[in-house]
Amino acid sequence: MSAKIGIVWFRQDLRLHDNEALTEAIQHCDKIIPVYVFDERVFLGKTRQFGFEKTGKFRAKFILESVEDLRQSLRKLGSDLVVRIGKPEAIIFELAQQYKTSWVFCNRERTQEELEVQDALEENLWTIGQEMHYSRGKLLYYTSDLPFPITQTPEVFTQFRKEVERAVQIREPFPTPTTLPVFDFDLDIGTMPSLEELGHEPFEQDARAAIQFKGGETAGLQRLKDYFWGTEAAKTYFDTRNEMLGSDYSTKFSAWLAQGCLSPKQVYHELKVFEQEKGETKGTYWIFFELLWRDFFRLMAKKHGNKLFLKGGLRDLPNRRLVDDFQLFETWKEGRTDVPFVDANMLELKQTGFMSNRGRQNVASYLVNDLKVNWQLGAEYFESILIDYDTASNWGNWNYIAGVGNDPREDRYFNIENQARQYDPQGEYVRHWMEV
Repeated sequence: MSAKIGIVWFRQDLRLHDNEALTEAIQHCDKIIPVYVFDERVFLGKTRQFGFEKTGKFRAKFILESVEDLRQSLRKLGSDLVVRIGKPEAIIFELAQQYKTSWVFCNRERTQEELEVQDALEENLWTIGQEMHYSRGKLLYYTSDLPFPITQTPEVFTQFRKEVERAVQIREPFPTPTTLPVFDFDLDIGTMPSLEELGHEPFEQDARAAIQFKGGETAGLQRLKDYFWGTEAAKTYFDTRNEMLGSDYSTKFSAWLAQGCLSPKQVYHELKVFEQEKGETKGTYWIFFELLWRDFFRLMAKKHGNKLFLKGGLRDLPNRRLVDDFQLFETWKEGRTDVPFVDANMLELKQTGFMSNRGRQNVASYLVNDLKVNWQLGAEYFESILIDYDTASNWGNWNYIAGVGNDPREDRYFNIENQARQYDPQGEYVRHWMEV
């Protein structure tokens, strides 16, 4: 009887812990081929409407580190990670055809570009009698556990939160495998590409950065440990979350969550252990609250599809006063608006690929409400440069600021002077980024 061989296609789930696709492959297969494909359209392509780099240097470096960390973790289990550059729907199909696999296991993505790739691969596999086996990798909750179908997800976050908190238990994370059914045939595993091969020059991280992000599950789990058990900063998260300087005013989990180096269920599980030992606070609850927002944005993306990316947003109500003024956009992008609080935030983003949540809301409001520039320009620029870019969260938040999201509050205008006085009263943040 021939061995059952499966491919595990790692995507934005670059971890061994709480990885349902990997867990299911272990249950079904005698041999597993782990694969990661650097999609040339994602790493060497441009954003769809305005032509920014699809993946800027900060995120590209973070992903390279994450994939290398995953490879090393698999090697410790006697396996390895097959690495390729190209189109996943072609490369994985070729591997499936060559090694006569039975299934391709992967965690399902929900937005158009990712859907197109997984659908194309699925169609290719059908031609040789093989199947895709989809799992869930990004959500805190399982959609099958929700008290409503995705098409009836409440449009307002507060209603969503109340319904799921009342009715749904969060499942335990899948355990990290200690053994793996390895492939024992001759297979070119491929070499890791360099940053230059992904279109970027090597660079040093800015010493002024709030945190020195390093990609990978190992670093993500260490950050989780340090934040909860080293600093115990979770206790005061609610009080510090709007600060703008330092490593621990917020969790900084976002980059690892975005690439799946950390599982949201793992974060929640660690949070519950922390609460049991150290006590519940408003800060610990608010970390859970932020994880709920990630789920909500992802469900909205699934429910509304491409409306998320269109000028009229989820409400299909484009603001005709917003224009594609590239000159004004450039002054905003380069931190040259002569509004210090805006410029400091934009310089932090330009130099590090990261910005606080408070900063993101302010600069987005300024672009839309003060400069009257099309919010899609800002959203695509963030897509390019953010180290922690998450499709649903990024575009969902820009929908909100632009007034085209499903938000009962019509006006999300931020008075920049008042915000600066409240969140940078001594001007420390502005000086940190604007004084040479």
